[in-house]
Amino acid sequence: MESSLYILIPLSLLLVLAIGLILWWAVRGGQFDDLEGPGFRILMDDDLPKIQPAVEPVAEPATEPTEPENGNSPGQKPAG
Repeated sequence: MESSLYILIPLSLLLVLAIGLILWWAVRGGQFDDLEGPGFRILMDDDLPKIQPAVEPVAEPATEPTEPENGNSPGQKPAG
């Protein structure tokens, strides 16, 4: 039982030291500088709606009215 303590106590001290170093590194790196900003940034809608470019209608080629087979103009009533 006592022999396991000779292993567990140094391991726990190394673990505490590692956790302390990681915490120190995070604080020095600025991880805890602004805790509320990212939460508010999600709520702010800074994205402007994308304006769709106006689609110009494709002009159909101009065609001349053709004469009907009976020889009348397109606006005339058929003879007969």
